[in-house]
This record gives sequence, structure tokens and C-alpha cells, in this order.
Amino acid sequence: MFALEMTADLTGVTNLRPVDTPESPYYYSFRVQCTSCREVHDKWVDFDRFTTRDLSKSRGEANFVYKCRNCTRESSATIKTAPKAYVAASPPTKQVIVEFECRGCELTEFRVSAEWVADGVSGIVFEGVDLAEDWYDYDEKAGEEVSVKEVGWVIRRA
Repeated sequence: MFALEMTADLTGVTNLRPVDTPESPYYYSFRVQCTSCREVHDKWVDFDRFTTRDLSKSRGEANFVYKCRNCTRESSATIKTAPKAYVAASPPTKQVIVEFECRGCELTEFRVSAEWVADGVSGIVFEGVDLAEDWYDYDEKAGEEVSVKEVGWVIRRA
């Protein structure tokens, strides 16, 4: 099991989460390493929690299935939990966003993709939060600037 952990400095917002519904799935983007030969896949891989693929030598299925180009071993990853919202904390703390079960591979690096949503402390919902860089907006109801800064990601064995 692997856990994707996030830290972020939130001002005026909380419950930061990816938009992840069957109608609009969030594509998790990772660098993947084969646990057999230690070869790192040369491209980013993207998968969502609503799409599954059959495993070739099993009755099982997973959200991500690939065959290592170096050793030809099949590996897979399955998203085990729906994403959890990152809750504002002072100071910022590591919080698990989502968990994955990996067989034959390791998730080594995460890349943010798509948009996120955050709840303003005044009750306004901010859509289109882009975490590729620091994000700023203005909460009309509260009359204050809101932000998500210093976002950090860690992939940890759970």
C-alpha cells in the first residue's frame, strides 16, 4: 500500500480536494518503477479510480496495469480509497489524500493534474483551484484574499 500525502498552507479556505466523480474523474499522474528490475517507466502514467482493466494472468482487475519493457513483468495499481479533503491546519501538516495498492510496481513521483475545489471559510466554494503553482483568489463574502501556497507531495508506504 502507498499513501499520497499532501501539505499546504491554506488561508481562508479548507477542505481542498480534487474534483473526482464518475462524470468528471480525476486522473492521478505518477512516475512508476518496476519492483522486479527497478526500471523506471520513461513516461508519466495517468489513471482514475472509476476505470478498471483486467489483469492478464488473473481474474482480478486494477485501475492501472502495465508490462515492464525491461523484464516484461506485469504490474498493477488500484486506488483503494476515495480522495479525502485536505483540511486547513496551522502549521500545515501532512495529510493522506488517497491510498493505492500496488503489485509489482512503486509510485515514485506525483504530478498534479486537473482542477481542485476548496471551501471558503465564509461558505463560498472555490472551483478551478490549480495546484501547479500557488493559487490566490478573493472571497467576496468575507472581504479577504484566500490562497493555497507551498503545496508539497510525498508518496509513502502505508
